[in-house]
Amino acid sequence: MNSLAELLNKTLQGTAAYDVLSELGRMLYFPRGIVAQSAEAKKLATKYNATVGMAYMDGTPMHLESIKRYIPELSNEEIFAYAPTAGVAGLREIWKDEMYRKNPSLKEKTVSLPVVTSGITNGIVISSDMFIDPGDTVVVPDMFWGNYRLIFEVRKKARIVTFPFFDSAGNLNTEAMEDTLSEKVKSKKIILILNFPNNPSGYSPVKEEAAKIVSLLNRVAASGKKLVVITDDAYFGLFYENEIYRESLFAELADLNDNILAVKVDGATKENLAWGFRIGFLTFAGKSLSKEHYDALVQKAMGAVRSSISSSSKVAQSLLLKAIKNNQYEEQKEQAFHILMERYLEVKSLMRDYKGNSVIKPLPFNSGYFMTFSVRNGKAEDLRRYLLTKRGIGTISVGTDYLRVAYSSIDKKNLKDLYTEILQASESI
Repeated sequence: MNSLAELLNKTLQGTAAYDVLSELGRMLYFPRGIVAQSAEAKKLATKYNATVGMAYMDGTPMHLESIKRYIPELSNEEIFAYAPTAGVAGLREIWKDEMYRKNPSLKEKTVSLPVVTSGITNGIVISSDMFIDPGDTVVVPDMFWGNYRLIFEVRKKARIVTFPFFDSAGNLNTEAMEDTLSEKVKSKKIILILNFPNNPSGYSPVKEEAAKIVSLLNRVAASGKKLVVITDDAYFGLFYENEIYRESLFAELADLNDNILAVKVDGATKENLAWGFRIGFLTFAGKSLSKEHYDALVQKAMGAVRSSISSSSKVAQSLLLKAIKNNQYEEQKEQAFHILMERYLEVKSLMRDYKGNSVIKPLPFNSGYFMTFSVRNGKAEDLRRYLLTKRGIGTISVGTDYLRVAYSSIDKKNLKDLYTEILQASESI
């Protein structure tokens, strides 16, 4: 094992963060090679800097004017230069500040400086590199994003264990979550994924349900199990009902129990309507963890970034940083939120037409981009194919029993027609 990795491990020993590291996680470190030496030279090389593999002219990155002309307000450095491995420093700092602003429960709690990743998916992959070994157990509700299978089962050879997302009354099934973590999974180390607003259901916990989740996780951790709780906050902030818990559960877990390591994965993808930027963030928190511990975790995350994607897009980070600093940023985000909320309210109203339907039933939804139907007669794939080939409507079948509809992608004026078509199709097949 590299001596730098050994030093990071020594720093983390005695914490839950060390206990839950995967074999790869323990071996990860950020090398003092080209990138580190180039960063040092950028500060101290006052005469010539012949370190980084970039082409410069007159002290600025060489570039093609046919590219630069489309981004006139950014400097050559902001567009064409490599980004630091962990991300642009100013963006990391401002995203952390935003995290505290959007999650008041984080006040006076310490978290790591976010590491920039190439989208939220990459952030989840890096988390799995750091904390998941083949054979480890990953617990998710039965309503989960299909890419988890590729990441956890295929890439990491872990075992996914599910529990029913909703109970018979249509509430978040916290009892099943606790039973799965406490009784069904026997291993001492468990990775739990919390994705709210949920994809595919479009559901977020109300305040009482969020409190139950926090309490049950504290009980499981108090029993001696080590938990890595990854909050996949891809759709964070898109909460349409007043009773919803409006923070990331990461805020509650940040100092909940010494046996819990909280890992927040979020990004600009949905929050900032910047899907193609591929800019995500990875942040760590845990009770009793110090700045020294967080720095060690960040160094390991940087090793994972360096050995996979090297760094994320500089121009995307520069644009995002400029946008957040813009004095119209919050107003524009609020305008986008209200457009999506109006679509949600329209769909919520349209769901009255589905009462008594024997074929499809809408599952509870209150947030995010989606709502999902439970297909109770036949297979969801059959309904999806019928809608696509006979009605010209694209939807997503999830497993055999669910049909996901992204109302976020449909203008409000067209929603009634869309759901009328879905209702008629369900009665036709």
